[in-house]
This record gives sequence, structure tokens and C-alpha cells, in this order.
Amino acid sequence: MLKKATLGIKEKNGIMHDENQYLNLISDIINEGEMIVGRNGLTKTVFGSAMHFSLENNTLPLLTTKKVAWKTCLRELLWFIKGSTSNKELQEKNVKIWNGNASREFLDSRGLSNLEENDLGPVYGHQWRFFNAPYENCETDYSGKGVDQLQYIINQLKDPSTRFSRRLVMSAWNPCQIDEMALPPCHVLVQFNVLTGGKLSCSLYQRSGDVGLGVPFNIASYSFLTHLIAKHCNLKATEFCYYLGNSHIYSDHVIPLTTQLTKTPYNFPTIQIKKQRENIEDYVEEDFEISNYLSHSTIKMEMRK
Repeated sequence: MLKKATLGIKEKNGIMHDENQYLNLISDIINEGEMIVGRNGLTKTVFGSAMHFSLENNTLPLLTTKKVAWKTCLRELLWFIKGSTSNKELQEKNVKIWNGNASREFLDSRGLSNLEENDLGPVYGHQWRFFNAPYENCETDYSGKGVDQLQYIINQLKDPSTRFSRRLVMSAWNPCQIDEMALPPCHVLVQFNVLTGGKLSCSLYQRSGDVGLGVPFNIASYSFLTHLIAKHCNLKATEFCYYLGNSHIYSDHVIPLTTQLTKTPYNFPTIQIKKQRENIEDYVEEDFEISNYLSHSTIKMEMRK
């Protein structure tokens, strides 16, 4: 049986809105998902879903049926872009989402007693900017080591003769270093694509999606990234295409998400990036301006490690 969310249906209760794809995914999982005992809890699960979000006219798909902590999301993204793997840098900006995976207890449970507390190993930022460079610790300067996948994509996009390449791919999944990471990456493969008129689209494949907490962040994060790269490369952000492998809802998230299903989406906000900086790692939080973000209230759910 094909699921509504798998088909990317944007209609719900007679209303057309991109956010309805997310609400339909919640409904599909609650109503049709299989109960699975996983690594960190009991989940209802489906496999294979897709959502497409328009980024036209500076649209930023921050979910509105609950409040999304977009500043936390943006700070994490800028941390990725810098190639950092130190949780201390996030803590200094009041970002706590990696704390559970950066504790001494959790690192030891992963066999990473060699890492200091708050050193996350070669996670996303390391793979984006220094892919497969031998990892020492989060304080090491990896300049010129490994493969800078993000800069390669930027170089290709800035060159009119290469911007239409079908090879603009960035992978966070590195089997050679998975066991050195505090947490194997969930969002594993991103591809950029340019069409006539300089229209930039982004496609993400995510192996595992916590639909209650993680997925809203991932939608926001890669939409931020697409807008940023479009600005940096003189292109126009057009679409974010989101493909999920294992989509799951933890058993204790079912009731709050059922409540979220009763909410009607508002219009998405817009984004302006106020400066075009020389290097992608030079952008700062103050460069981003979000306008007209109207949402329903925050929905509290426990975050899993």
C-alpha cells in the first residue's frame, strides 16, 4: 500500500500547504507503522518517504504547527560548515542538542574512551570539510587534509561551465570512520542540482529520521543550507527534496504528535541573507534574517541519544 506521505501529498483537510506532507507522514506512521524495539526505545516505523518543499521567493520551510528553535538549528549548521566537531563550541552558543552524545558515559559506551568529553569524533563537519582525514581530536587543525566536499561543490557551482554537473554530492557517511564517531550520521547524502535560470535545488537522503524532533530540524537545516549556498554562488534557491529511509516515532511522542495533527499550518516565513562573504565558513548568525515566522506553541518531547 502506497502511503500518502511517500507520494508527497500537500493536501490535508482540503488545504494545500507544503507542511501537510509532514503532517501526513505523522499520520501514516501512527496509523500504519510497525512497532519496532530499537536501539534506544520503542518506535512506530515506516520505510521510504518523500517530501518536496518550495524555496521560491525566499521561502524558508520552518514548520508552523509547532514552534521550531530555528536559531539552534542555524547555529548547528554553521558549526558543521566550519568543520568543527567540538560540542563545547555549541555549548558556548547555548546549543544543547549534542550534549547526550558528548557525555563521558555515552562516549565510553561507543568504545571512544580515547576522546575527551565533548569531543564528538569525525562527525558531520569533519566529513563535509575534511572527508576521511585521519582523526586525532577536535582541537586538531585539519586544513589541507582529507577531501573538502563542500568547497568542491561551491567551486563547481560558481563556474558556469560546471554548475550543471550531476556530481555535486556530499556524503557524511564514511564507513572508514563510523566507529570513531560519537554518533553515526543520520542525514547521510546531499546532492545539489542547477536548472536553467540559475535555479538551485537540494536533495537529501536520510537513513534514519526521528519524526517528532529530528525531522523538523533537518527540513530547516538543509533549507538554510540551500539558501546560503545559493546566495554564496549567485544562484536562486528553488526547492528542497527530502527522502527518508527509516522514519519513526518514539512511543512517548505519539500523543504530543497526535495533538500537533490538530493544528492548521500558517504561511512559512521568509529568509534574507544580508551579506555575501568571501568564504562559506565566514558566515555568522547575524547574517540571517527571518521574517514573519508565525507558529503554534512549542511541543515538548524527550530527545533520544
